[in-house]
Amino acid sequence: MWTQVGNELRRTIEAPDFPTAIRIVDEIAVKAEELNHHPDIDIRWRKLHLSLTTHDKGGLTDLDYKLADIIDDIAARHGA
Repeated sequence: MWTQVGNELRRTIEAPDFPTAIRIVDEIAVKAEELNHHPDIDIRWRKLHLSLTTHDKGGLTDLDYKLADIIDDIAARHGA
């Protein structure tokens, strides 16, 4: 579940294991590159802490919500 904290959307994803966490990050990276919109990702074993904001707009935009939905789909496909 995404939470809005100030001008950011945040979510922690817990993957079944470390290799799956890395696969999730890889898939997020591909989609983020396609959108030219990149999340902050902190990897801690099998937990991924993600943050979305549009820095050049000073807050949240439609791109943040679109990428959040894409990330949710990716995580769900990997059992996270």
